[in-house]
Amino acid sequence: MAYRARKCSWTPAVTRLTVLAIVVTCGGSCSNKLVTQGRASSFLIIEQLMAASGANPATFTNVLQSDVITNVTRTVSGQQITIPTIFEDPGRVIARLGFKDPGTPSNPSSPTSANYITVTSYRVVFKRADGRNTPGVDVPYAFEGATTFSVLDIGSSTFTLVRGSAKLEPPLVGLRGLGGALMVSTIAEITFYGHDQTGATVQALGKILVDFADWGDPQ
Repeated sequence: MAYRARKCSWTPAVTRLTVLAIVVTCGGSCSNKLVTQGRASSFLIIEQLMAASGANPATFTNVLQSDVITNVTRTVSGQQITIPTIFEDPGRVIARLGFKDPGTPSNPSSPTSANYITVTSYRVVFKRADGRNTPGVDVPYAFEGATTFSVLDIGSSTFTLVRGSAKLEPPLVGLRGLGGALMVSTIAEITFYGHDQTGATVQALGKILVDFADWGDPQ
């Protein structure tokens, strides 16, 4: 009797089971983020985003003229001397609570403690309109920062928009001493991250124009 070899069929089955196990494992461990994102009943509306020069931190405007170096006059031993100084530039955000289900005009939704949103961090990314966006060459490096404030109906907070270290690095350090003859114009994109009181994640994006130069110093 002639013997016919039979091909083993268990390898493809094991392969299919292995792939299935990987998919199931990822489904269990990777879905938490997908579940929490987007399930918040409330969201953030950025009503206003402003900034101030670190040399004049009390005056907030809709466009920031960020001075890369500020000459500050000080009196030392009876003599007035000029000290080149670097200031960080603050930003200020005002945010309002919004509802995915606003209700009706006669019966609008009203917030409960579960709807309140707490912002805990933010990320700043600088971009140029001409598309030249290499960090440390064309624009300052992106960074993440911390700020904590809660929005019950409306809330606000100040935060660092331009770090002092950015003014010590390219491209901003190359603007020193040019008297405003050269400027780097950017759009700062600020994403605020937080959560409602059930743990559902929330984020909101705001933008502001930031022009870097060696601007004239305040008197």
